[in-house]
Amino acid sequence: MSHQAILLPGIVLPKELAYGDLIDALGDDVEPLAKDLEVYATDAPPPGYGLETEIGAVEREAEAAGFGRFHLVGYSGGGAISTAFAARYPDRVLSLALLEPSWIGNEELSEEERQAWTEFERISGLPPEEMMPRFIRTQLAPGVDPPPPPPGPAPDWMSKRPAGIHAITSAFHRHDVDPAALRAFEQPVYFALGGRSNPDFFGRIAARAGELFDDYELEVFEDRHHFDPPHRAEPQALAASLRRLWDRANPLDG
Repeated sequence: MSHQAILLPGIVLPKELAYGDLIDALGDDVEPLAKDLEVYATDAPPPGYGLETEIGAVEREAEAAGFGRFHLVGYSGGGAISTAFAARYPDRVLSLALLEPSWIGNEELSEEERQAWTEFERISGLPPEEMMPRFIRTQLAPGVDPPPPPPGPAPDWMSKRPAGIHAITSAFHRHDVDPAALRAFEQPVYFALGGRSNPDFFGRIAARAGELFDDYELEVFEDRHHFDPPHRAEPQALAASLRRLWDRANPLDG
């Protein structure tokens, strides 16, 4: 039978640009459903926006697609939402793939993570032309150059990103994920980490995830970083890792 999977992108690229190559690499026996984040569903973040908004939308999307239990893949902000969804609805998730999630809960944070979040909060209040470069720089390891901006004018969807980033990072602080819920999650969890990403942020999140999840696999892509992630730069390699994860998860209830 085919693998049914929902894929959530991060808080910058839309789903087509984020996951197009990975979906092509996954093969014909995978039923992928890439879903954009709700924070960008309208011109401005919806009133009362929070992670509950995103969790509810994932559940509705799964129901509409006829997915009973499914594999959940999330990158960056999408990985944070995936973690919150798995904590809320563990019986719906066959496996959880976290591609450098930007958040996995507010409890048991390391001091390095707290310092990074303090910096993110400061950055989110800057004008957009200052915010985005610093937002990118903060997520890279020391000495790693930020990627050059794409040529030509910025796409229309880019104008929503500063407000969306501020809304979703604020939502992280307001949302409670009980570490006990993550420790009780029995399905396999995969974490993809870039070797050139900020080790005091993503590396610490990866280490904390390893302490929370019982069935946990960490894969480090040494040449990748948060803005050159494996699902875009090495889609065949990541597709192979996801398929191994999915094959060892229970497919019979999907």
